[in-house]
Amino acid sequence: MRNSVRGVAAAAMAAAVLTGCGGTKDSADKPTATPATASSQASDRATSAPAAAGDAVVGSAGSVCPLPVTFTIAAKWKAKAVKLDGTALDALAKQGPFTMACEIDAKPAGHIGFLRAWTSDAKGSTPRAALEAFVTADKNASKATYREVTARSLPAAEVVYETYSKLLDESKQEHALAVATPSGPVILHLGGMDTEEHKEMLPAYELAKKSLRSNPR
Repeated sequence: MRNSVRGVAAAAMAAAVLTGCGGTKDSADKPTATPATASSQASDRATSAPAAAGDAVVGSAGSVCPLPVTFTIAAKWKAKAVKLDGTALDALAKQGPFTMACEIDAKPAGHIGFLRAWTSDAKGSTPRAALEAFVTADKNASKATYREVTARSLPAAEVVYETYSKLLDESKQEHALAVATPSGPVILHLGGMDTEEHKEMLPAYELAKKSLRSNPR
């Protein structure tokens, strides 16, 4: 039964995903989770191997997603720039003061979920304040647990929280990381169709986190 529900959810996600020319944010990948403490422990246990053959770096001027930061994405994950086109779908690429800039799809690697990069021009914001603004802008978010961390050498803030998925009728886990840059704060957010998928994708999130560096533009 669960596999059947997952199949339906996956189809719904594929139909609603943000594309490079007219953003989408699939409703099945909205933040949700298991208890915050347990999810934080899961993040701590998730280890990321050094960048291997097949891994790619996004964020640089010549990459598919120019960003104020660069980071490594896991092998087979597919990055796509998100561009607003002036339609109603643009609202799906907004969360608080942040706009989705890059969507990295895990499906080619066998998972159902995304790692997304969000940017804001709110310069001067601390990573913690930026992260709180992002999370509180999601009306479905709850049980948020914040902590100060380091993303490579950059001061950062990280949050684990839950949201409720109407599609699956359950809560699922989310992780998000914020860093400050001269261009404004950047957030990396890891979703997933459900908590199981989310946990399976945590090593890719940790790889991005540990390879993150500022990208002066």
